[in-house]
Amino acid sequence: MELLPGRTYAPTLYPLGDRIETWAAEVLRLVKGDRLIVVGCSVGGSCALEVAAAVPDRVAALVLIGTKAQHRPDAALHASVLDTLEGQGLEEAWRLFWAPLLSDTVSIHAIREARRIALSQSPHEVARGVSVFHSRPSRDQVLSTFPGPVIVVTGEDDNLPGLKKSAAQADSARNGSLYVVPGCGHYVPLERPEIFNSIMRDVIADHRS
Repeated sequence: MELLPGRTYAPTLYPLGDRIETWAAEVLRLVKGDRLIVVGCSVGGSCALEVAAAVPDRVAALVLIGTKAQHRPDAALHASVLDTLEGQGLEEAWRLFWAPLLSDTVSIHAIREARRIALSQSPHEVARGVSVFHSRPSRDQVLSTFPGPVIVVTGEDDNLPGLKKSAAQADSARNGSLYVVPGCGHYVPLERPEIFNSIMRDVIADHRS
């Protein structure tokens, strides 16, 4: 937000509806301009892909962090997360499903901040986000047809989707590039913000020129 002050939008997605398509439509209601750099981490990356699918002519570049474009439904995992949220609460769901996605080498500050952000959410809205994530369509064809740059960012220690899958996604894009962030897990902007901001400075500079 500090790289493009006054021209950056960072909406909270979970309250925006029960489908990823609705999230994308609601996000597009908020933003102005026809040269959008659309950035998303994890399920936010799924929403970014949906924006690119909906209005490819308005998207100048896609930045996807820890994002898997292809979706194969996992009904058992979906049910397990929802059951944990309902029966044991948000903190236990965080401990079981999301905290392990952080790198073992990440700073204690990043761990505390990740936990603070997670536990500040409404359990109901987190459950909605989980269901949106697990019901989203595959958007791997967006990677192969999108005409602009696709910047794929992955933590070195992230296994969701992992280095191999992230590299394949970058390769499948017409104009794809891959950044691997060392000593980092799934949440690159939170775990290694200085490296992520450096990547974003380059992306913004390319489009300014």
